[in-house]
Amino acid sequence: MNILIINSGSSSIKYQLWRYPERKLLVKGLVERIGLDNAVITHKSDPVYRHEIKINDHIHGIRIILEALTDPEHGVLGSLSEIHAAGHRVVHGGEQFTDSVLITPDVLDTIDNMSSLAPLHNPPNAAGIRAVMQNMPSIPNIAVFDTAFHQSMPQEAFLYAIPIKYYKEDMIRKYGFHGTSYRYLTKKTADILGNKPEDVNGVFCHLGNGSSICAVKNGKSVETTMGFTPLAGLVMGTRSGDIDPGVLFHMIRSGIVSNTSDLDTLLNKKSGLLSIYEKSSDMRDIEDNLTTDENAKLAFRMFTHRIRLYISAYLSLTGPDSTIVFSGGIGENSPLVRDAVLCDLQHMGIKINKALNEKLPRGQWGTISDADSKVKVLVIPTDEESQIAEDTYNIVAEL
Repeated sequence: MNILIINSGSSSIKYQLWRYPERKLLVKGLVERIGLDNAVITHKSDPVYRHEIKINDHIHGIRIILEALTDPEHGVLGSLSEIHAAGHRVVHGGEQFTDSVLITPDVLDTIDNMSSLAPLHNPPNAAGIRAVMQNMPSIPNIAVFDTAFHQSMPQEAFLYAIPIKYYKEDMIRKYGFHGTSYRYLTKKTADILGNKPEDVNGVFCHLGNGSSICAVKNGKSVETTMGFTPLAGLVMGTRSGDIDPGVLFHMIRSGIVSNTSDLDTLLNKKSGLLSIYEKSSDMRDIEDNLTTDENAKLAFRMFTHRIRLYISAYLSLTGPDSTIVFSGGIGENSPLVRDAVLCDLQHMGIKINKALNEKLPRGQWGTISDADSKVKVLVIPTDEESQIAEDTYNIVAEL
């Protein structure tokens, strides 16, 4: 069985093609900078095929991916008929979905209805699903929800201190996101440490254009930074993260923004790193200009400051035998961010090894803490796609 995995982010699409039950990865790739003139697809065949092209939206991106998979020179398939199932990362499943499911019209409608809670993600997730269905209408599609892993959070963690009727009647609560990544990272951390997943305690940092942190206790999520939507918590690429709600009331009352739609756009698409650096929301661009641009310096400090605060708080939940894990595009690939976050935390038992941190090869897991550090610090490239492939195969095999 050949399984296509689609992971549609806010500005990118990761894809992989797996063969099951062999669990063999046939090819993978990445479409980046969707919506920009310099979007690019990197199809990691042999040799790697990289092509810069304007990609308008996620539907267009899926079409480019399918063309790459069947390309006579760079592809690995003779035709799309050789794809037997597709698994999709879906950000928001609310309390309706606590596990991965076969996508039906009702499931797709629910994913659409959740778009108001995840406006940067559920729409491209749904667009990816529809694009695959349009091109390959006969294959089953499976949804794997980022919110599912966080259903283990206790009430004191997921409830807001507003009248409880809003939870009971309107399901307003913290949901948390990046759960598929955290589920994979928890299992991988267990393998590295020689433990069972249920024995893993730690603070997991998924840092990218969208960023969050998760406290894992005994292999389960007990707290996370994102909330009712993916807007809460850390400073992100274009999202504000935590903000005093009173600021929003003031902005509307004073006419700084005219309506809630403008406010939504401001907080989700015009805030975060972009709003401080002003030239880009990409951490790579910010790091390239740290020595010359004061706004780049400020954006970098704000980003790493918030991460330090949450790591410090979450270690109080996960216990003395905790591990800190960095992952995601920034967490895996930015020694500068990791060093800024963890430097001078010896009083918390954290001792980062600067040489190990700086020399860690891209794409590989490794330890970046000193041998005598009481808190072990790992960098682990996340692999949400392999987790999605596993879920997809298990469900389709039972059909």
